[in-house]
Amino acid sequence: MTGTPAPSTARRDGTDPTSADANGRSLRRGLWSMAFTELWERYSFYGLQGILSFYLLYEVADGGLALDPAVASGIVGAYGGAVYLSQLLGAWMGERLASPRNMVLYGAAVITAGHVVLAFAPGLAGLGAGLVCIVLGTGALKTNITSIVGFVLDQNPDERYRDAGFSYFYMAINIGAVLGPLTTGLAQNELGFHYGFGLAAIGMTGALVQYVVSMRHLPERARIVNNPLPARRRPLLAVGALGFLLVVGAAVAAGLLRAENLSTVVTVSALVAAATYFLTMTTSKTVTRDERRRILGYLPLFLASGVYFGFLFQKFTAISILITERIDLHIGGWTFPVAWITTVSPLAAVLITPLIARMWSRLGERQPGPVTKVAVGLVQIGCAYLFLLVLSEATGNAEIPLFLILVFMMAAGSSEVFVGPIGLSLATRIGPEAFRSQMVGLNFLTLALGSSLAGLLGQLFTAIDNASYFTITAVIGIGIGLTLLATRKPLQRLLHAGLA
Repeated sequence: MTGTPAPSTARRDGTDPTSADANGRSLRRGLWSMAFTELWERYSFYGLQGILSFYLLYEVADGGLALDPAVASGIVGAYGGAVYLSQLLGAWMGERLASPRNMVLYGAAVITAGHVVLAFAPGLAGLGAGLVCIVLGTGALKTNITSIVGFVLDQNPDERYRDAGFSYFYMAINIGAVLGPLTTGLAQNELGFHYGFGLAAIGMTGALVQYVVSMRHLPERARIVNNPLPARRRPLLAVGALGFLLVVGAAVAAGLLRAENLSTVVTVSALVAAATYFLTMTTSKTVTRDERRRILGYLPLFLASGVYFGFLFQKFTAISILITERIDLHIGGWTFPVAWITTVSPLAAVLITPLIARMWSRLGERQPGPVTKVAVGLVQIGCAYLFLLVLSEATGNAEIPLFLILVFMMAAGSSEVFVGPIGLSLATRIGPEAFRSQMVGLNFLTLALGSSLAGLLGQLFTAIDNASYFTITAVIGIGIGLTLLATRKPLQRLLHAGLA
């Protein structure tokens, strides 16, 4: 006797809701696993960066290194730029030498070692060794974890949720950017700088543990080396790496590479690397005509985003100098942790991200395009510096009230939601098939360019008066934003060439 057949679970459109639910759970689990790993990595990174400038600027009696403000800005800008510049190497290695999954693991381990060195090794030698480890480790981790997020989101064919998914991933970045300086800043304020560095080391250990636990849930694409480097070419690669190290060592020994010009060197390196990548991708025979048009459409957004992050990252250079010189941190008998001021910027981005992500999801196809979003971010940060210009002029040479500098930080920080996640989403969507991970690396070059540019701007801040400086930044930010708005239609056509 034949049994009664089980009721079908298929919908009228032919899809199986059970399979769809399982796919949805897998997607959410993969996305949130990577988001939490990124949260802890950013906790350690920004926890360090929140106090690094002040470690360089403060007097020795206060636990700092008492460096000249221009030198400190150069070091901080170069470090931030090198962190993101190294991600090009990490992206290439994730394509040719090791799988993205393994690259993230190796990078997390090296970053953890760097933070431990900073926590326990004093002086410039410990600082240099720790920062070099963090630069190399972050290069291995960042682009590859972003590529993995793209692999996870590729499991959902509905592109309407892509910007929203990356917005939530970016929110995890900003949560880490808030919690890191809050805790390390308090530790530095109450106990000393090396206790703050120690907390950053603990946060990075958390990122490493979180990632090891979640590795088995990653998509199969994360386990594959997309374009393996032939074994016969690997000795040549090792010789090239050794040659590079010898050249850098010789430049340092000859005095050509100094703290004062580090930001300039990194800025030029970022521009040369970007030009090389754009030229390589647009001339490659593996790149189609439509892919080439999308790359050309991305070029103005790349440059505009680089300038944007240069303005945003001034919180670690020019604004840090302003804080040490003109902000009264005393509230009664208590000193407000200086790192908490810079924390307000990512906190504002965290608070506004769910609202903006929900708005993008609800608007669907009616939402503004990526060019318009980036333009809005630039105009907003330009207006924030316009506010700082008015504030600086109104107070003259007197101290600036703490509350008002926090307002500036909120205005500047909340603009990031219109630029950062949009760049990530674009890079994983419009990149040529043969250069997908390296396109993500190119997007991170905007952060390299921005960080090193912030170092140069910090040095400019020490050389001219406040009114001229804030006028320049405000006019450039608003001007570039308005230019993007005026040219958004042809740029949008290029960015969507060949895409549904």
